[in-house]
Formats: sequence, structure tokens, C-alpha cells
Amino acid sequence: MQYYIETEPGVKLFVEDIGSGIPVVLLHGWPLDHRMFEYQVTHLPKYGYRCISIDFRGYGQSDNPWEGYTYDRMADDVRAVLDTLRLSDVRLAGFSMGGAVALHYAARHRGCRLSQLLLLAAAAPKFARGADYPYGMPVTAINQLLAGVYTDRPQAVASFGENFFAKPVSPAFREWFQSLCVTPSNHGTAGGVMMLRDEDLRPDLPLIQVPTVIFHGVLDQICPFEFARLMHQGIRGSQLLAFEHSGHAVFYDELELFNQRLIQVLGGR
Repeated sequence: MQYYIETEPGVKLFVEDIGSGIPVVLLHGWPLDHRMFEYQVTHLPKYGYRCISIDFRGYGQSDNPWEGYTYDRMADDVRAVLDTLRLSDVRLAGFSMGGAVALHYAARHRGCRLSQLLLLAAAAPKFARGADYPYGMPVTAINQLLAGVYTDRPQAVASFGENFFAKPVSPAFREWFQSLCVTPSNHGTAGGVMMLRDEDLRPDLPLIQVPTVIFHGVLDQICPFEFARLMHQGIRGSQLLAFEHSGHAVFYDELELFNQRLIQVLGGR
């Protein structure tokens, strides 16, 4: 099933709803859309899970408003979807930028409707390097990426994607994956870059009260593995699953192992 859910006046998000059972809500990364989870959505329903995939504002088939590209607003968008669908016992899983949104949702909305938080190569607790944070991407590099989005978006996202996978992928797969990266609006793509550059979720870590599992590739060149260590240290009782042969594409580099661990973490059925 597919829905368009209004999250604020004049803004509707696209939601795909597949399967039945315990709800797993999936939040995509930058600059992708819900289709990045293809190899999970075709797997989880067989084990009794209902996969609910959301396109963020400005991405995929969702509306493209001028404003709202902040973690606060995107977390509130997720809350509106969960409330509209009257979901409970939700497993909220977010990848990269979507992982940062998921983390902020759990803190800002105090885990409302959640029973589990899954952070998949999350761009958190802070994506941009700073004076007191020697990890992540330098602000100058992020600004160069932003300039590329405004002048040659296809090339900018293609260059960004060169460090995405730790293992070779087929030319056909890379072409498909690249096609997902250019479906967002230019404005939404740029808004995501600025959000990643400017926001800091370190204060959220001690506020997380739901069981949390962190999936992270040891070879990640976009969100370094140190991100996972910091989240693990900061989120009380969290579990860290390291993927020794995965880069940023933790959901695909070791696909079989990732899906196996995902089922185990979700409870197996």
C-alpha cells in the first residue's frame, strides 16, 4: 500500500507500507529515498514484519516545501506519520541522515510509539568536524559538496557516492543506485547537506530511553566508525554491532550478514 500523509498544512510525505505484523519504520539516507531499502523490504515481511518506508520532505515522491530541512521538523514529520497510522511497538530504523533523524526523534519525542531504535551507519552524533569534535567531514569539504549540488548535482552526488561501498558493485547496480541519488529535489538535497553540516545531536544521546542497536561498518569513510563508538558510549544500554568488511553501505556490503543480524535484533520470527 502507498499513502500520502500530511505532516503539516500543505506538506505531504510519501509512505510505502508492505507486509503485516510488527511495524518497522525505515528512514533513508542522503540523497536517497525509500527505495534504498529494497533488499530489506523484500525480506522482512517473510518473518512477520510490516515495513513502513518514508520519503523525507524534498526527497523521493514526497512534497518539496521551501522550509523544514532541520532535524526538529523531520522528526516531527516522522511523528505525524506514526500518529496518523496509529502505530505502536515501532522499530524505528534510520540510515545515515535518516539515522540522525531517528536518533533525534527518540530524544525529542521521548521514544513515543517506539519499542526499539536501530541506527544504521548513522550520521550522528555530529557529521561535521569541529574544534571539539575531530571526526567526520571538514566543513570546507561539506561546503564544496553544497556548491556542487547547486552547480552540477549529478556529479556532486556521484563523487560523494564513490566512497559509499567497501566492495565492488556491478555497473548495473551502481547505475540504479545513482538514479536514486538524483531523484530528490535540488532544494531538498541542499537542505540535507546544510542540516548535516550545521546540527549537533550530542545532547540527544543521554536522552534516549528506548533499547538501541547500532549497526556500523568498520570501513565507513563517510560516517567513520568513531561515530558508532560515541553513540554507543552516550546511549545507555545500547548494543554495537560492527561489520568488519562494510563501508558506509552497511545495509548492502555484507547483505546476508546484515539481514541476518537485523532479523535477530528485531526478535526473529
